[in-house]
Amino acid sequence: RTPIGTDTVVDRFDLAADRHPGRTALVAAGTTMTFGELRDRSRSVAGVLAARGIGPESTVGLAIPRSADWIAALFAILRVGAAYVPLELDHPDERIASITADARPEAILTVSAVAPRLSGELIELDRPLPPAEPYTTFAPDDPDRLRHPAYTIYTSGSTGKPKGVVTEYAGLTNMLINHQRRVFEPVLAEHGHRTFRIAHTVSFAFDMSWEELLWLADGHEVHICDEELRRDAPRLVDYCLRHGIDVVNVTPTYAQQLVAEGLLDDPERRPALVLLGGEAVTPTLWQRLAATEGTVGYNLYGPTEYTINTLGVGTFECQDPVVGVAIDNTEVYVLDPWLRPLPDGVPGELYVSGVGIARGYLGRSAQTAHRFVACPFGAPGERMYRTGDLVTRRPDGNIAYLGRTDQQVKIRGHRVELGEVEAVFAAHPAVRHAAAIAQPDPGVDGAHRLAAYLVLADPADLAQVAAEAGAGLPDFLRPTHYARVDSIPLTVNGKADTKALPEARPLGALTTAGERGPETETESVVCEFFAEALDLDDDEVSAVSDFVSLGGHSMLAVRLIGLLRREYGPVVTVRDLFTLRTPEALARHLDENC
Repeated sequence: RTPIGTDTVVDRFDLAADRHPGRTALVAAGTTMTFGELRDRSRSVAGVLAARGIGPESTVGLAIPRSADWIAALFAILRVGAAYVPLELDHPDERIASITADARPEAILTVSAVAPRLSGELIELDRPLPPAEPYTTFAPDDPDRLRHPAYTIYTSGSTGKPKGVVTEYAGLTNMLINHQRRVFEPVLAEHGHRTFRIAHTVSFAFDMSWEELLWLADGHEVHICDEELRRDAPRLVDYCLRHGIDVVNVTPTYAQQLVAEGLLDDPERRPALVLLGGEAVTPTLWQRLAATEGTVGYNLYGPTEYTINTLGVGTFECQDPVVGVAIDNTEVYVLDPWLRPLPDGVPGELYVSGVGIARGYLGRSAQTAHRFVACPFGAPGERMYRTGDLVTRRPDGNIAYLGRTDQQVKIRGHRVELGEVEAVFAAHPAVRHAAAIAQPDPGVDGAHRLAAYLVLADPADLAQVAAEAGAGLPDFLRPTHYARVDSIPLTVNGKADTKALPEARPLGALTTAGERGPETETESVVCEFFAEALDLDDDEVSAVSDFVSLGGHSMLAVRLIGLLRREYGPVVTVRDLFTLRTPEALARHLDENC
C-alpha cells in the first residue's frame, strides 16, 4: 500500500486557501464565500469547540440547513479532530431524536430556526459565538492522527433502528488522493486544468456528499444547491447550464431525469464530469454518457462501511456499467461462503479491506463482529468488511454487480434494510404480522419502491395503521404501497413468498372510492397527469387524492412536473407539488397563475 501521510482533507484545503484566498470557494443562495473566508470562519467555530474541550474521539452533531455555514461548521469539527454526525432536517423529529440519543454528541452546531427541534448542548451559529480558544491543528505530531473518527453516518438497520457507521480520517485522505489521481486529473487535463464549478446536490446525511466537497481541497468552486433546487430536475438543469457547472454528482436514477431534461444537449455547456453512485447504473445511461463528446461518466461504488468509495470506473475505461476496480490502498475479494477466492466469472460475495475500512457500528459490537471479520489474506489483525453484494470479477479485472445476498435494497439511492421497515410496522398494536418487499417502480427506470403487507387485528383500518406506524420514518423508509392480508404466505424455507402475495396499491388509490371526481377542465387534466405519472388507473385518482398517498415521491414528482409544465408552462415547482399535493389544489394554482 502507498503511504498517505498525516494530512487531513481540511489540511489540504488550507493549502488551497493559502494559495488562492480571494478565489470563490462556495456559492449558496446567491451569496459567495472565498477560500480565505471559509478558512477563517471554520477556524472561528473550531476555537469555540476547542474551548469546550472537544477534540479527537469527541462527536459533534450538525443540524444546519444547506448553506455555506454547513461547510464551515463541518470543517471546524474536523479541524479539532472530532467526528461529526449529520442530522437530516428532512427527517421526522422522532428519528432525529433517536440518532442524537444514540450518537450522544458533546455539542450540536445549529441555527436558531432549527434549535427548537433539538435537545442537548446547542451552539447556534447565527448568534454571537461563545468564547473561543486560538485555533490550533489537532495532534500535529501524532503519526496516528488519521486513526481518529471523522464522522458517524447512520444507515438503515435490520434490527428496526438505524445504526451509526464510525469512519476514520484515514479513509477520507486516501479517497482524496485517489480521486485527485484517477478521477480529477484525467478530466481536468482534458479541459486545460482550469478551475471547475461543482454542483452539490447530495444530502449531507449521505457520505456520498463528500464527492463534491473534495474538490475544495483542489481549489475548485462548489455550488450548494438548496433543498428545493437539488430535487427539481428542470430547474437544476437550468441552473447547471446558466452557471457553467462542470461536475454533477447524483444517483443514476436522478441522472436519467437530468439527461431527459437536457443536461447533455448543449455541447458548449454540458458538464465535463457526471459522477454516479448510490445504486446500479443502467446500460442506457452509461452508453449515453460514453457517447457524449466532452463529458465523462464515472461510476463509484462503496458501502458506508468503507469510506465512501471502494470501486470506481469511468466511461473512458469500460464500455459496460460495471462497478470497476478497487481505489488506492484497497483490496477486494470475491469469495464463496467458506471465504475461498473464486475464479473470474464465478459469482460470489464481495469483501473489502484497506485504509478506508470503518471502525464498525457505534455501540453495536455484535453487529460489528458479524460484518467486519478477520482478513485471511492480509497482515495480522487486519479486517475485511462483508458487503452482502453478489458480484463477479471479469477477465479485464472489473467487478460487475449482480445483486444482494440478503434483504437490503436501494430506494432512491438510500440503503434500506427491509427488516427495519417490518420491525416498525410490527411494533404497532394493531399489526399481527408485517412483511416489506421491494418492487420495481414502473415510473422510474431501474428504481424500486417499498410495499408493506399487513396482517391486522379486526377492526383496524389499514390507512390509519399505515399512517400511524410510518409517521416516524423518513420518506425513503416509508412504504408507498400497501395490502391487507389474512396471512403472509411462506416458501419452504420459511421466507415470505412474494410471488403469492396480492398486488399492493397506494393508500390513496385504495381510499379513492367515494371521493369527488374532477369538476373543472383543469382538474380533469391534472387528474389524468397524476394517473400517468404514478402508473394508476384513472378511477384511482380523485380531485382530492394526495400525491404522496398515491405513491408519489421525489423522482415521480419530476415526472409529473414535466407533464404539467409541457401543458401549462413553468408555473409549478416541486415545492408547489409537495405543498399543494392534490389535483384540486394544483388546478386552482394553475388557474390563478396561467
